[in-house]
Amino acid sequence: MITFVGAGPGAEDLITVRGQNLLKKADIVIYAGSLVNPGLLSVCREDCRIYNSAKMTLEEVLDVMVQGEAQGKETVRLHTGDPCLYGAIREQMDALEQREIAYEVCPGVSSFCGAASALHAEYTLPGVSQSVVITRMAGRTPVPERESIRSFAAHQATMTVFLSAGMLEKLSEELILGGYAPGTPAAVVYKATWPDEKVLRCTVGTLAQTAEEAGVTKTALIVVGRVLEGEYERSKLYDPSFTTGFRKGDRTDG
Repeated sequence: MITFVGAGPGAEDLITVRGQNLLKKADIVIYAGSLVNPGLLSVCREDCRIYNSAKMTLEEVLDVMVQGEAQGKETVRLHTGDPCLYGAIREQMDALEQREIAYEVCPGVSSFCGAASALHAEYTLPGVSQSVVITRMAGRTPVPERESIRSFAAHQATMTVFLSAGMLEKLSEELILGGYAPGTPAAVVYKATWPDEKVLRCTVGTLAQTAEEAGVTKTALIVVGRVLEGEYERSKLYDPSFTTGFRKGDRTDG
């Protein structure tokens, strides 16, 4: 069996229990060495064969999987965060299906969740934002024009921007052209949950300057939105006047 496992955002103890158990019993592990914390591999058996996919092509990764399956081995494909986000797993799953090889997926904690914890933030505050946009700047991998930073910025929702730490001047420009004021709160979260995590609070207009002063050029998530301010409405769920399916409010609305 081949299992795709989300390694979590970086901290060794933020992989799921299921994911760690899969690592413990794996015969083969192929891990995304460019981003996955290698400390996660400490639970692997001594005889486990470990491959760093940062140095491999898709075809080489698939060769290891196919050979392992032919030998009856348990293979873990270890991706950073949750593999459903920028994980390049669909092409691997399609290739396995073409070969009629069974696989499963074990979800993980995404770095955008790790960034929220580092910021002590709630992305969906009543009266401020009830949506979270997960996106990236166009680079060597293009982004459809309908999903541009500028078009998403028009919604004024909370935005978490992946894979864009090296393009912050352009990111600021696109955010502002899309409707965010330059003074809108923002943050650069470097290596969320890792021991060397950095949380850099700034504004949309000072993203590039803030990152440059801290020496951050990659492995950072950008968070943008008024949820990083202090004002919001109290939640209805825990309002004593609000009736839910579990309790009756102490007064009627209106």
